Amino acid sequence: MIKVLIVDDHAIVRQGLKQILADIPDMEVFGEAASGDEALRFIRDQGWNIMLLDIAMPGKNVMELIKLAKHQSPHIPILILSMYPEDQYAIRMLRAGADGYLTKESAPEQLVEAIRKVAKGGKYISPAMTEKLIAELNPNQEIPLHNTLTDREFQVFCGICAGKSITDLAQQMTLSIKTISTYRTRLMKKMNMSKNAEIIHYAFKNDLLK
Repeated sequence: MIKVLIVDDHAIVRQGLKQILADIPDMEVFGEAASGDEALRFIRDQGWNIMLLDIAMPGKNVMELIKLAKHQSPHIPILILSMYPEDQYAIRMLRAGADGYLTKESAPEQLVEAIRKVAKGGKYISPAMTEKLIAELNPNQEIPLHNTLTDREFQVFCGICAGKSITDLAQQMTLSIKTISTYRTRLMKKMNMSKNAEIIHYAFKNDLLK
């Protein structure tokens, strides 16, 4: 039996996922969490076989949560289930330690397939994303500016897009205001920008915000 931990801040999404999994004989919902902080308690207690994890939630940042979960239980898979475009976030999440990426627009059958695949130790991305990755192996392929950012820089980038201040980000990421400011300066330089408004405009233009 595959015991699934659902981590999503939307109750209607959690309920929908529970209904889908209720009809699958080899799967059951072990528990659910509405924030990164709630998920931390399940990570410490363990007992589940796979985590379905949303990207945008209150509390602990998703990349930090992935790293903590993998540190605690390296062999338990994490499947990202998000409203954000696969081509913009999948690779970064996989690099952070996730085992698969699926958008919430996917059919229930695709979700079940993805869960089974990562539960067996595999990795999951859609066929369309696989083709895109192959295309990007072309050395002449232009790399999007946000893909040049480190994970920490990308966290600050996302925080700025969400309207958070340097102080807010320092508290959330448990870092000093000076360190957050340094990350902001670095990402601004890499993306050739000088104002937060430019970052937000870029994020909307590239479908990084929903």
